[in-house]
Amino acid sequence: MAAREFDVVVWGATGFTGALVVEYLAATYGVGGDLAWAVAGRNEGKLDAVKREHLGADADKLPVILADSSDPASLASMAARTTVVCTTVGPYALYGTPLVEACVDAGTHYCDLTGEVQWMAEVIPRYQERAAASGARILHTCGFDSVPFDMGVWFVQQQMRERHGVYADEVKGRVGGSRGGASGGTIASMMVMMEEARKDPSLMQRMADPYVLCPPDARSGPDKPDQRGPVYDEDFGQWTSPFVMAAINTRVVRRSNALLGHPWGVDFRYSESVLNSSKGQARMLSLATGMGMMTLALGPLRAIAKRVLPKPGEGPSRETRENGYYEAFFLGIDHADRSHDTKVKVRGDLDPGYGSTSRMLAESAVCLAKDPLTVGGGFWTPASALGEHYLPRLTGPAGLTFEVLD
Repeated sequence: MAAREFDVVVWGATGFTGALVVEYLAATYGVGGDLAWAVAGRNEGKLDAVKREHLGADADKLPVILADSSDPASLASMAARTTVVCTTVGPYALYGTPLVEACVDAGTHYCDLTGEVQWMAEVIPRYQERAAASGARILHTCGFDSVPFDMGVWFVQQQMRERHGVYADEVKGRVGGSRGGASGGTIASMMVMMEEARKDPSLMQRMADPYVLCPPDARSGPDKPDQRGPVYDEDFGQWTSPFVMAAINTRVVRRSNALLGHPWGVDFRYSESVLNSSKGQARMLSLATGMGMMTLALGPLRAIAKRVLPKPGEGPSRETRENGYYEAFFLGIDHADRSHDTKVKVRGDLDPGYGSTSRMLAESAVCLAKDPLTVGGGFWTPASALGEHYLPRLTGPAGLTFEVLD
């Protein structure tokens, strides 16, 4: 890629999560230093307000780019000026495709926060060849869905290889706990998916495919549909319940294995669920998860939910974000020799949906812009594209820990 004016442009900087990305980049990298970055959006006044809030006296040093998702020419101009576009503008099924196309055509790298499987399944095959030709690396799912899980599996596999000379043929991802505010953006994305499913009833069936995000020649394997009820996990010695993000994360992890060339095996298995303290709790949470999804699936209930749930642009207070956390455990299993089994814990020190997500996204953008990555253009996952370069960025100021458990 020829030299660009900027390393990173934050698109959607006036939104709740976008402003957190700005705050993090300003605190971590400053303005006028080694990272050349800018903010972008359609409202100059709101962009200036975000700059003043998070940069104070240095606000005038941070460039502003005006662009609108309904104006392809403005998106093309923005993409041509930067190495990476980091976008928080969702739901991506409504607003994301024109920007992906602009980046693909400009050979500009791209990262986002989407967990919209139906949208990814649409844009990946549509633009893959063009991205490969232009050299644009396109990364979806660079927030809580699915970085801790995609990189958690990658990390436990690296540990298995270093310690025992083998990769796990199965990994179990289990969420141990979390605390944080509800994400209006995530809820809006789920609403859009349900609306699309109402118009196209076959959509939910396609999204239930465990391998829907894998390349066309890798859309089969041993994994079954995601867990729906309470299940006792012998390996963890605990009851488990469904994890709402499993429908996204598991598909991303399987895509990572395929894009890396199946180092973990064509029969690699991966599952996710939530660890519970009792069978009763597992039953209760399974029921609650099912009822929540039904609320979003049924039109009349969805209309009520829209009025009471957080909306895009809304988010928790600073206190809630800073007092939040999450932890997930990953058990790598070698079925040929269980003495090789390895367990790791991934923990974030902020609420998952905003505080930690904004940092993970920001570091994925910096990694794309600055690190000597070896993959070419195309659609990648965080683990398959960033891998070893991303890990120290996550465990630095981004505030994650990756720990091997004895």
